Amino acid sequence: MVSKSASKEEYAGLKHPKSDFSKWFNEVIAKAELADLRYNAKGFLVHRPWSVTAMKAMYTLYEMELEKKGHLPVWFPAVIPEENFRKEGEHVKGFVPEVFWVTEHGAGERLTERLALRPTSETAMYRMYSLWIRSWRDLPLKLYQPCQVWRYETKSTRPFIRGREFHWIEAHDAFETRKEAENQVREDMEMTENVMQRQFGIPFIFFRRPVWDKFAGAEDTFAADTIMPDGKILQQPSTHLLGQNFSKPFRIKFKDKGGKEKTVWQTCYGPCIWRILASVIAQHGDDKGLIFPFSIAPVQVVITPIGNSDSVKRKCGEIHSRLCRSCIRALVDDSDKTPGWKFNQWEMKGVPLRLEVGPKEVQSGKYTLARRDTGKKQLVPESKLVDTCKTSGEEITWSLIKSADAFFKKNIREAKDISSLSYALKKGGLVKMDFCSIDRKGEPCADIIKDKLHADVRGIRADKKEKPKGKCAVCGKKAGCVVYVGKEY
Repeated sequence: MVSKSASKEEYAGLKHPKSDFSKWFNEVIAKAELADLRYNAKGFLVHRPWSVTAMKAMYTLYEMELEKKGHLPVWFPAVIPEENFRKEGEHVKGFVPEVFWVTEHGAGERLTERLALRPTSETAMYRMYSLWIRSWRDLPLKLYQPCQVWRYETKSTRPFIRGREFHWIEAHDAFETRKEAENQVREDMEMTENVMQRQFGIPFIFFRRPVWDKFAGAEDTFAADTIMPDGKILQQPSTHLLGQNFSKPFRIKFKDKGGKEKTVWQTCYGPCIWRILASVIAQHGDDKGLIFPFSIAPVQVVITPIGNSDSVKRKCGEIHSRLCRSCIRALVDDSDKTPGWKFNQWEMKGVPLRLEVGPKEVQSGKYTLARRDTGKKQLVPESKLVDTCKTSGEEITWSLIKSADAFFKKNIREAKDISSLSYALKKGGLVKMDFCSIDRKGEPCADIIKDKLHADVRGIRADKKEKPKGKCAVCGKKAGCVVYVGKEY
């Protein structure tokens, strides 16, 4: 049930169309009550029940996938001793500028050792891995934790896209062999497909990042990029082949079956639930507001009474109980707003299905079910309400996936030189082109793209090999790979 209000004001929808994406995005976040942007600490967001409920559903689906693939949950401290943090040189170099340090306690008394607020968990977890792993029997070790991380982001912060505190999942795995670690990287990509694309409806391409854009301390980084409605690129889950870059300084060793001491091979994987929600908002929403895929909607079916007779109230309660018993998240809006106001409000908040219950429906035993994505209505007999809601929910999710995939495909373009790259980037999205190299010798060309066009080389596709046909679009030398370029948040 929702709280009753005596207000009779006219419904005020969104002022900005989705085509004005930046303003639309902020307005949706505020009016759909996803977050309150008025907290007086830059980069820190107050999450309201509507977003938290959606993210809890997202966490559940992602954690189920991780556990299906053999991961087990853990919780680690939010603080990391400086001694741990400095064990891997490249990692320190990459993250120290972003770290929040805890330096004192109580009445200003300084700590004997600084503690880093977790920017990522490698240096917290791997000290313990060195204590837990002793034998080949302890491997593979596949653990994950849902958690918050803190990074002092100096760029412009933006809710659910770029902040100084965000919510994600980290999976950290250790193996006997490099081949097993490489297989885990591929499995991480499959999990991204299974959850983010098939359940949340977010299309992406996994790229092998250029050497200059790898995760600090990794041998190789593979990251999923999606395209936002304004044409900018938003990085989503990334998976990293850490090799032995952390296991050697942390001395994570094991005795193999022959009794020989060896060093483990490691990977880590980071689906950022916070950022994925940003893509859900942006990809699926329209001029009316949010549209949630059925599986993660905070409310999947809103029951709207037409009139306030006892028979209508009673029937709403019966239907609500039936849907809830069938594991459908349902809500009865029994506020004193007009039906039209309720329709508009729940459409703006992205509820996938609306069920109308009035005297005529009670008498006939057939109820009007409306879809948020298409607005299509159908009359459903009471006996078939549960099955129809579930089927319609699946259809909505599939429809959102198809629409998002079409948008993504439409926004991949090609370029042959700097001039055509500049033109393509103005249209937004990803631009495919021949390039000299994603090793260090290609970095000067990437710097030219960054300096002149304010765009980044995202990498080469991880899912298939693409052969270059000509010369590097920047330097004119023989191309060694095909890369994709885009402007990121």
